[in-house]
Amino acid sequence: MRDPRRRNGAVPPLERGAPLAVLGPVDYAQKVAVVTGASSGIGYVTARAFAERGSIVVGVARREGLLQKLAEECRTHSPASGYLAGDLGDREFAERVIGDTVQRHGRVDFLVNNAAISKHKQFYHMTADEAEYVMRVNFLSCVWTTMAAIPHMLRQGGGSIVNISSFAAKVSPPRETMYAASKAAMNAFSEGLWNDLAGSNIHVSVINPGPIDTEIWLKEDEPVAYHGPKYPPEIVTDAIFEAIEKRRHEFTVPRRNPQLVMARFLRLFFPSVLRYGIARMEPVPGEIVDRARARAARGKRLGELDEG
Repeated sequence: MRDPRRRNGAVPPLERGAPLAVLGPVDYAQKVAVVTGASSGIGYVTARAFAERGSIVVGVARREGLLQKLAEECRTHSPASGYLAGDLGDREFAERVIGDTVQRHGRVDFLVNNAAISKHKQFYHMTADEAEYVMRVNFLSCVWTTMAAIPHMLRQGGGSIVNISSFAAKVSPPRETMYAASKAAMNAFSEGLWNDLAGSNIHVSVINPGPIDTEIWLKEDEPVAYHGPKYPPEIVTDAIFEAIEKRRHEFTVPRRNPQLVMARFLRLFFPSVLRYGIARMEPVPGEIVDRARARAARGKRLGELDEG
């Protein structure tokens, strides 16, 4: 006999297990927020915004001096706030971030995975170690902190995980191959995680920022391809809190940037036009390809192109 609960062959999500959380006001006071990549830019602004809402903030990054400054600002609103300095590309440290937070504060309610690096580098010049490190910081650190946080969130009855990806996950810009790959992995991870955690009262969101005015543009191995307007990190912070409060899964910000709108349209309906357009806009110089061929003929690997 047909199960009357089934619609188009599927049991509705609310009937598969624990109920999905009901929308309601979010109480940030005395909740614990872990924010990675918190020494500058989006992470810094977001950590400070959590503190202003009364949350206990744990800022995470490598640069301890900047984290100390952040902690001082956060403590004016939330005296128990602090920081952990270390390399999130190291799995042991990434896992310890959550363990130390729970040991000190007893819980973790909000996890914002924002840490990221970019090489702004032609792939012919990328070494295997560089490619791996980009993936470790930008993607795997997110996996490690999330895996460590979920058991605690389950025990306490819920939480929010917000992963800061990039519009590069949708449209890969020139000289950002590994950065785009790491962010595309984060998007796929976030979508799968949302499905796996449905009904657990742990909500998963992913934010895809466009060109945001942060330090990442200054860390150039080669000139960046983008030369248009950049937006303040506060627009990403606003999207993070909207995602938490409205339980939205995915945001792209800024929402009305004409270049992003056109890129999304072309990617959806004319993907080959978009690819060729980007390639024409930022062609790989012929001398780079010639040097790559010459070095390959001598048995050299990528990343060794400028030696000798």
